[in-house]
Amino acid sequence: MQLLIYETAVPVSSLHHANACVAVGGTYEFSKKVNSVPLMAVEFPFAAPEYPIVFAGAKESLMPAVILGMRDKENVYLDAAGTWQAKYLPAFVRRYPFVFSASNEGKTFTLCIDEAFSGFNREGRGQRLFNDEGKPTQFTDNVLKFVQQYQIQFDRTKAFCEKLTELDLLEPMQAQVSLTTGERAALTGFMAVSRNKLKALAGDKLAELVKTDELELLYLHLFSMRNFSIVKDRLEAATPSAAVESAESVVSK
Repeated sequence: MQLLIYETAVPVSSLHHANACVAVGGTYEFSKKVNSVPLMAVEFPFAAPEYPIVFAGAKESLMPAVILGMRDKENVYLDAAGTWQAKYLPAFVRRYPFVFSASNEGKTFTLCIDEAFSGFNREGRGQRLFNDEGKPTQFTDNVLKFVQQYQIQFDRTKAFCEKLTELDLLEPMQAQVSLTTGERAALTGFMAVSRNKLKALAGDKLAELVKTDELELLYLHLFSMRNFSIVKDRLEAATPSAAVESAESVVSK
């Protein structure tokens, strides 16, 4: 999941990228073929008003994600011009085209860049990665700090998901919408917090979630599930020849 939009990520180095530049912010076209991206726990308050937040991945790699579309390789939060159609932009998207590569069992991290990114160039467009002395520019230093913070939040989010798994609070879910053309768009393979399991949680475990503010994250997640209706509306707008049959999308076990 972590390399969804990356094609050719290579280590950033003064030798290989002496004259390399990055022009960012023009378009998010690179994300048009993903229907979900990872979300860090710290982002829940900002993402919950606009996106459905779910949990996806195998037990060992379970992570939160925001749903961007009901169909495979379709991001309905992106318009035809590549402009992002939401107030909050997930950090996973903002981080691109940079990413950390881990080695030595996660003890060493190397900053990498996806050279397939349309904004990557050697013609002087955008921000240089290194100055004439071969030192990282302020832009590169800021990128490194951002990616470092992302990695810190990733580790915290991973621990949060491990706790949810340990408490057995998650259950498989699916979302469906029906189009008047007869097409049914269904999204499966994700998990959500079970309200019944949360209500049945032992008092000491519940108190621990309250103390760590993780209970608030769970309710933000549950609140965000109603945003499948936003995804449905965006799907309808992206499919002018069809109208969504029901007034709201269906979310079920």
